[in-house]
Amino acid sequence: MSDQIKFIVDNLNKEPFRKNYNLITFDSLEPMQLLQVLNDVLAEIDPKQVVDIREEMPEQTAKRMLSLLGILKYKPPGNAADMSTFRQGLVIGSKPVIYPVLHWLLQRTNELKKRAYLARFLIKLEVPSEFLQDETVADTNKQYEDLMEAFKTLHKECEQLKISGFSTAEIRRDISAMEEEKDQLIKRVERLKKRVETVQNHQRMLKIARQLRVEKEREEFLAQQKQEQKNQLFHAVQRLQRIQNQLKSMRHAAADATPESLMKRLEEEIKFNSYMVTEKFPKELENKKKELHFLQKVGSEPAMGHSDLLELESKINEINTQINQLIEKKMMRNEPIEGKLSLYRQQASIISRKKEAKAEELQEAKEKLANLEREVSVKTSQTREYDGTEVLKGDEFKRYVSKLRSKSTVFKKKHQIIAEFKAEFGLLQRTEELLKQRHENIQHQLQTIEEKRGISGYSYTQEELERVSALKSEVDEMKGRTLDDMSEMVKKLNSLVSEKKSALAPIIKELRQLRQKCQGTIYQKYC
Repeated sequence: MSDQIKFIVDNLNKEPFRKNYNLITFDSLEPMQLLQVLNDVLAEIDPKQVVDIREEMPEQTAKRMLSLLGILKYKPPGNAADMSTFRQGLVIGSKPVIYPVLHWLLQRTNELKKRAYLARFLIKLEVPSEFLQDETVADTNKQYEDLMEAFKTLHKECEQLKISGFSTAEIRRDISAMEEEKDQLIKRVERLKKRVETVQNHQRMLKIARQLRVEKEREEFLAQQKQEQKNQLFHAVQRLQRIQNQLKSMRHAAADATPESLMKRLEEEIKFNSYMVTEKFPKELENKKKELHFLQKVGSEPAMGHSDLLELESKINEINTQINQLIEKKMMRNEPIEGKLSLYRQQASIISRKKEAKAEELQEAKEKLANLEREVSVKTSQTREYDGTEVLKGDEFKRYVSKLRSKSTVFKKKHQIIAEFKAEFGLLQRTEELLKQRHENIQHQLQTIEEKRGISGYSYTQEELERVSALKSEVDEMKGRTLDDMSEMVKKLNSLVSEKKSALAPIIKELRQLRQKCQGTIYQKYC
């Protein structure tokens, strides 16, 4: 016991506990203090256990600690009858109960941390079987189990990577490279800040850029949500399609069904299933067992050499000769009863073989039908995913074909009109080119004639004069409009001034009277 306490005290004085106990102070702890020490150790293993036990009921404390110890697979000393004593000692903080627990926990802290971490994800929630009858609950439970298996795989890979380890030199190089990249980014940000500070309203622009980044992140989040909703919709559509197919098959089966036909169909299915269960499957199972026994027997025997094979071949030849002799003797006897029985046996074996063959054909046909139905559902879902349309059948497909034909005729007409427009456009382009060429030739001829007559540049000067006169007329028109606008503005200002004068006239008159009155009062005061 003293070695156990010493081990506990030494580990509690180390990181991360740092309790600074000695043997005397630790042994003199009160039950509540001892329970708090145990809770601190459990909290180091599982962070969810960080609780002040003074603020918790003793029953809750015991229940919480017992559940965690059960997850950590702690086995109390003694048999199953001592469990009540262990629980009671844990509630009251008994030293003989808590010391072994602390010793066991401190011996394997790292291992227990890993176990507590894995327990959060690998303790399976048991769903009652009556709830699993619902397809939604069953699908959710299946996804939960798949995620649990994926977590196991990823955790194993993570542990293998941790065990394999990386070179510290490579990690240091990566860290130094990342620090250099960080410094470069900081310098680049500072340069950009200096460049931005010269721009007007840079704070507002930075605020807008920040809002843009937030909105882009929100857009990505919404796009992810949209993809999730699409996946959920796709699964829901697949489920609806399966249910609709089942409903169609049931309606098709019940469309022209009568009670007699239903009973006949059920009887045929019952006969087929009973034949498969009572005759076919037991025979196949017996054959498989015999084959397995034979293979096990062959596998248990030592390896055969060439001499052993020759000996077996000789034995097989002897047995074949004996069989032939027995058949000859039987044929020499030629008993009529045996002949009839052999005939019946042959017929029965033929019928049984035919029955087995038909059963196998029926089973293969059912499997083939199920595979084809699955392929049809997959193809329809793929078609719906590509263009969002349903696969058409029967009259709908005929209507769709007729609609396509009408559209194709309209398309051909429009295509013909477009071809005519293109041809006309080509003719107009060619005409424009010819006219331009003809205009250039006329201009060239005109220039030569002007040079001969000694008035070169006359046509150009005339065009310039016409252009200048047109510009002058436009300017004059603009000036006229400007003078009219200015005269109207002067009229408006004069009217406003006259209105203000008329409005201020009584006020000015009153002000003059007050001013005269005030001057008279001042004169009387000083005189």
